[in-house]
Amino acid sequence: MSREVHVRFSESLRGRFPRATRRVCHCRSQAQAEELRKQLKKRMNEVGLELHPEKTKIVYCKDGKRSEDFPCISFDFLGYTFRPRKSKNRHGEYFINFTPAISNKAAKAIRQTSRSWHWSRRTDKDLEDLARMFNPVIQGWINYYGRFYKSALFPALQCLNRRLVIWAMRKYKRLRRHPRRAARWLSRIARREPNLFAHWRVLYASAE
Repeated sequence: MSREVHVRFSESLRGRFPRATRRVCHCRSQAQAEELRKQLKKRMNEVGLELHPEKTKIVYCKDGKRSEDFPCISFDFLGYTFRPRKSKNRHGEYFINFTPAISNKAAKAIRQTSRSWHWSRRTDKDLEDLARMFNPVIQGWINYYGRFYKSALFPALQCLNRRLVIWAMRKYKRLRRHPRRAARWLSRIARREPNLFAHWRVLYASAE
């Protein structure tokens, strides 16, 4: 690596790269970032690898202090989307911060996974049974994607309640063809027992 590029790159004679490796390198200026990309491309070519032409890009970390215009101001990494977002400091004042939150792709994956659980077919189960079955996975989502900007995770968690409403309408005759009634029934239980489902602890605690 060029000594002009302020980055350390670990190498070994027998070291191997995975088939697809993603790295985030933070630079102080656009010129430094462009030089880094140039040197990375050169080094990858030397070892028979190449940078992905679309995923290898320079992103401007725009926030309240960095307000210049740039074509690309967001990127996805490890299930998070990093982009400018409105945040609140400890004094209650709002400002623009470049921060991560769950990506649209990851939220879509949560919805697809919850759909694959086929809630409506489990009418032989009670709410407690469903909670025991799915809480470990739901809690894992909350632990990972809720670490930063947790409110962005709420829409994906709310889809779990919609699945529960469909389950309730299939299980109880009095709720069939009455989605609003089923939703109110579920909401009463959630407020009475917020610890039953892992996502209830998050959604209903934020509503208080």
